[in-house]
Amino acid sequence: MIPESVLGVDEIDLSDLAFWERPWTEREGAFALLRRERPLAFFKEPDMALASPLAPAPGPGYRAVTRHADVTEISRHPEIYCSGQGAVSIFDLPEEMVEYFAGMISTDNPRHARLRRIVSAAFNPRRVRSIEDSIEEVADRIIDRAAGLGECDFVTDIAAALPLEIICGIMGVPPSEYATVFHCSNVILSSGDPEYIPEGTDPVLAGLQAGQELTNIMLELSAHRVDHPTDDLTTALITTNIDGEALTQAELASFFILLLTAGNETPRTAISHGLWAFTEHPDQRALWQADPTTIAATGVDEIVRWGSPVIWMRRTVTEETVLSGEELHPGDKMLLFYSSANRDEEVFDDPFRFDVRRSPNPHVGFGAAGPHFCLGAHLARREIDVMLRKLLVRLPDIVATAEPDRLRSGFINGIKHLPCRYQAV
Repeated sequence: MIPESVLGVDEIDLSDLAFWERPWTEREGAFALLRRERPLAFFKEPDMALASPLAPAPGPGYRAVTRHADVTEISRHPEIYCSGQGAVSIFDLPEEMVEYFAGMISTDNPRHARLRRIVSAAFNPRRVRSIEDSIEEVADRIIDRAAGLGECDFVTDIAAALPLEIICGIMGVPPSEYATVFHCSNVILSSGDPEYIPEGTDPVLAGLQAGQELTNIMLELSAHRVDHPTDDLTTALITTNIDGEALTQAELASFFILLLTAGNETPRTAISHGLWAFTEHPDQRALWQADPTTIAATGVDEIVRWGSPVIWMRRTVTEETVLSGEELHPGDKMLLFYSSANRDEEVFDDPFRFDVRRSPNPHVGFGAAGPHFCLGAHLARREIDVMLRKLLVRLPDIVATAEPDRLRSGFINGIKHLPCRYQAV
């Protein structure tokens, strides 16, 4: 059933943080209205001057791309809708901030192809198998720590711990740095949420400082690996050379930040949404528990569609063009609302129903097909599959005991905390 919007189409303001503080069903209703009546709606950019004197001045505004067909069309044509002009954020960022927080996802060909080629080469089949094996081990270790408690914060104790330990492990980051990495990635993706950036703190400065801390960890680690190589991904990245090209130190640090933010947030958020969905839809949970191998083949993608961890990404128009009857001009900003595309009634049968057997499921939770489709989609799917499968076997009665404490963000559909209960073992 399609939720009705409590707002009129002219009352919807995706640039107002108050919109993102509304209940999830109200936001879903608003996006359903936009898809139906104003699928390429124009919005003014938020003014961040009061929050930070370092914030860029508002630009000319953006269009919210809310239909699946338009999101996929834009993603297929990077020559018309680029990623490198001002980054993939609403604001045009200075180059140094792009390097910190976006790197490869805010580049276009030929640089994007070069970076992706080098990084992909470092993920050889043997390393991929090793990473997949480590997911099983890390998931068991995390559940071991929680199993005897009987209750915990599912996000911080379980869902967030898995991708954090996997990524740090494959990069060779020592456990002594895990807390710093966790804190810094939360700050960077916080959208100013006061739990991570206290009131009175400049959010832009806090983000830059967090980025610098992660950069320092990576630069120190990579410098050590030059003389002390190991079998970790950092060593592979600094030694991989494709046609005479290798990653620079700045590119390596930027990739590390991207891996820690995007590679951490997507599985963390999806796993958290998974437990909440199981709690709200026990019939779907029962299906998964009865046949985990078969159901995971479709269920993992349904969780990613349902939770849509990354709400949007920006592209910028490079030439005069027309999209769904609307004339677009060079410099126009287009925000691809993946969360809205994943509820498009024209594409998904009964899109507001959580269905672990949904097939086909052409969701865009990892981005749409094109050069910027998520490089880590396979790893994220594997992490979600392993953790949920093991939880349903080892803690079969686990349920959330309160509503999710959601991240105050219009960019990440995050869950900060989710109390849960289960029979201690």
